[in-house]
Amino acid sequence: MSKSLSKRTPKATTKSKPQRNAPMQKIPDEEPTIAKPTTRVVAVLYDGMLILALLFLVGTMLTVIGTLLTMNTGTDSSQAQSLPTWYQNVIMTPSFVLTLVAFYGLFWRRGGQTLGMQTWRLKTVNNSGHLLTWGQSFKRILAACLMPLLFGIIGSLIGGSRAILLTSALLGWVFNYAFCLFNRRGLAVQDMLSNTITLKMPKVAHEGLWRGFRNRKQSQNKP
Repeated sequence: MSKSLSKRTPKATTKSKPQRNAPMQKIPDEEPTIAKPTTRVVAVLYDGMLILALLFLVGTMLTVIGTLLTMNTGTDSSQAQSLPTWYQNVIMTPSFVLTLVAFYGLFWRRGGQTLGMQTWRLKTVNNSGHLLTWGQSFKRILAACLMPLLFGIIGSLIGGSRAILLTSALLGWVFNYAFCLFNRRGLAVQDMLSNTITLKMPKVAHEGLWRGFRNRKQSQNKP
């Protein structure tokens, strides 16, 4: 009986080895790739809804504060006028820019992903593969605004109306991502100017938004 057992044990061990090593095998195709422009645009639209809500909140607060500071006491709604130009240019516009920088900067510095980017498994890093710093985040945001600004200036010179100005700025924003189709590496304008890159992460290396929250909560509850 001892001989029969000794002959069977090697077979059992050889069968268990593939099962033990199977989960550790890595799929060769599952690697980060350059994100496609269509996926990036959809992620920006996802984030745009949240950004608009934040800008509306900031604008409402600043409007109330500006009304209290610049309007005379006792002025009712029928007598109220628009806020002074200096207040809009010096206070409100920089506040909107800082809100935009803070939104992207916080997400990019923490994990390289905004809420919309997590949904589509996108991640923004620098050319070294590390998370962005505040300076790199600010540089990337300015680079993304360059083409819409230039297109807006051209539109204002051509027509001058608000509709032409907004349409021109929108075309400049589309040009940022349409540039990916002509670039050899598939980079957008803001990628090249800021030395950053947006990647499409594989499923095996990506943790979903809600799953990540659940895992963090479970780890915190563990003694």
